[in-house]
Amino acid sequence: MSDFKTLLSRRAFIQQAGVNLGAIAAGTLLDTEFANASSADRDLPHFAPKAKRIIMLTQSGGPSQIELFDYKPGLVRLAGTELPDSVRQGQRLTGMTANQKQLILPPLTSFGRYGESGATVGEWLPHTAAIADELCFIKSMVTDQINHAPGMTKFLTGHQLPGRPSMGSWISYGLGSMNRNLPDYVVLISRMERASDQPLYDHYWGSGFLPSKHQGVKLRSARDPVLYLNDPDGFSLELRRSMLDSLGALNQRHYEETLDPEIETRIEQYEMAFRMQSSIPELTDLRDEPESTFELYGADSRRPGSYAANCVLARRLVERDVRFVQLFHPDWDHHSRIGSWCPSRCFDTDQASAALIADLKQRGLLDDTLVIWGGEFGRGVAGQGKWDDPEAGRDHHPRCFTIWMAGGGIKSGMTYGATDDFSYNVAEDPVHIRDFHATILHLMGIDHERFTHRYQGLDFRLTGVESSRVVTEIVV
Repeated sequence: MSDFKTLLSRRAFIQQAGVNLGAIAAGTLLDTEFANASSADRDLPHFAPKAKRIIMLTQSGGPSQIELFDYKPGLVRLAGTELPDSVRQGQRLTGMTANQKQLILPPLTSFGRYGESGATVGEWLPHTAAIADELCFIKSMVTDQINHAPGMTKFLTGHQLPGRPSMGSWISYGLGSMNRNLPDYVVLISRMERASDQPLYDHYWGSGFLPSKHQGVKLRSARDPVLYLNDPDGFSLELRRSMLDSLGALNQRHYEETLDPEIETRIEQYEMAFRMQSSIPELTDLRDEPESTFELYGADSRRPGSYAANCVLARRLVERDVRFVQLFHPDWDHHSRIGSWCPSRCFDTDQASAALIADLKQRGLLDDTLVIWGGEFGRGVAGQGKWDDPEAGRDHHPRCFTIWMAGGGIKSGMTYGATDDFSYNVAEDPVHIRDFHATILHLMGIDHERFTHRYQGLDFRLTGVESSRVVTEIVV
């Protein structure tokens, strides 16, 4: 009986104090969880970084390395012959080509060697070819995902299933902001002149289990570049400031009771939105750009939301020290008509990508800005459909593909890695997605093995638990 009275008195005490038992337990867990979570970023960067910012030019859909970078002249004489079993080695095909003969479709472009480095670039990328000596081509990229959504998810988050933080979110979480008036991580999606049937999912730039303040913020090519940023008509700036102060006080009190980190995120996001009311309109107004900018990036840079216009915005963002800027350009998925659709995507992106490198360099920004160009995988050597039909395309290919990198501690005028004679398997120096991520973190001054976040009792990292390495051969 006395034990029962003791139990009742304890419960009464807790209720009188206005504290819920569940909140105590949750608070204790959260306190431990987030103390551990924040331990990673107290000593960051781990060493002197070579890059301060990243621009990632994400070409969604799988650009064909066979037409663009990976010159295989021997395929011409093998046109229409079946891919040898010794090359394919039983590797998985998608359902779109698994039931057809794997007949070789040779490259549809001519190639040249460019710059002192002699890099091979296809004829559909003349502007990229002209800056070859500024670039490092990695021709031995490898992934283990053969379909778009898991492939892009792995490319950007290190895992094929949604729910992990994107690269930009990890960088934001670890290194924080260099400009308190703009987000750490900004996303720009190309506004296509024709409708795109390729989805771009929010988790590609999501924060996963990290606090949501680290997720990418989309800038739209619209009157309101960020939704819900502007005040309603008749709502003064002073009234907004007063409302945010009162709301912040209430949220702070709620945070002190629950220790929920998302409440802190909410407070910070409200304050960031207030500051962005002045910084975003100034950022997105290109009227102060000289005529030479639009000549450099091409005529399409005048069209709001175009890839070229977004490249100009990317340069303006890194000028303002935004940490991570990510562009998405869709429709590189050429299962048919690769001879017409792939050059169209090259036309969209080639001049502006090269202009961005030149522009950053002339402004003294390239040395500490890392620029990355690439997609989630490449294309296969066998033609999809009839190999000799103008309607032919290429299927997905994860076993080897090409990306390029520039600036920010990357060796210029370099080609790293090689593929076999069929551009089917890596022959030299494979670079798995995990190695790619480890190298990016290294360039930002982060040791990928020490950079973790504790979630549900596990210490997660961008590079996962499998072995990965920094590709030091491409680092200055």
